[in-house]
Amino acid sequence: MADDAGRWVSLFSGGKDSSWALYRALERDLDVGRLLTVHPEGDSYMYHVPATDLASLAAESVGVPLVDVRPDDFEAEGVADSGAQGDAEVEPLEAALRELDAELEGGVAGVTAGAVESEYQTSRIEALCDRLGIELFAPLWQRDPRELADEMLDTGFEIRIIQVAAQGLDESWLGRRLDADALADLEALSEEYGVHILGEGGEFETLVTDGPHMDRPIELEYDTEWDGTRGSVRIADAGLGE
Repeated sequence: MADDAGRWVSLFSGGKDSSWALYRALERDLDVGRLLTVHPEGDSYMYHVPATDLASLAAESVGVPLVDVRPDDFEAEGVADSGAQGDAEVEPLEAALRELDAELEGGVAGVTAGAVESEYQTSRIEALCDRLGIELFAPLWQRDPRELADEMLDTGFEIRIIQVAAQGLDESWLGRRLDADALADLEALSEEYGVHILGEGGEFETLVTDGPHMDRPIELEYDTEWDGTRGSVRIADAGLGE
């Protein structure tokens, strides 16, 4: 698709994994020309769902233009064929990348992705890249979760938990900063309940509010919503600090 001077597109939700992939790409001097956020309506098999509207603030802080992709409702709840569902959810992403290939000077050289262990997601992104003839940069893929978490914190990432849906994760986790104490608690919950330390199974979702690749932090005002077994942060106001 692209020549050697093509630009990279970072698949970006604002969560820790996609933010780390973007950070590592910038650290390697990959020419990231766009961030791309898919905003699912309702549930999704392929994409991070909560608080994706805050990706625009992160993009402003990072200094890379953002492309918003807003597909129709994927109607993912209760589907019979998860494989076909995942394939269908990739289609609007592929269409957006084809448009960017025509728009960006040199075309699209590749995409960054924050996949850690999900073969379901990664195999579809790999197939997408093959169809488009572009590269995939996935620096988290099959890395040790605790090592990744420690690297994120050591690098200066500020990570907030914005949604929980797993046994052992109660309302007190909503809005909690993912720090050394939280990681220790997650390791204990992993032993007791099988919670993944990075939330890879959907146990929790995150938002990166600051990091070395960001000029200004994201500041939040929020309430919490809790139904007794799962909950989320409801953003009342958000903006960039100094």
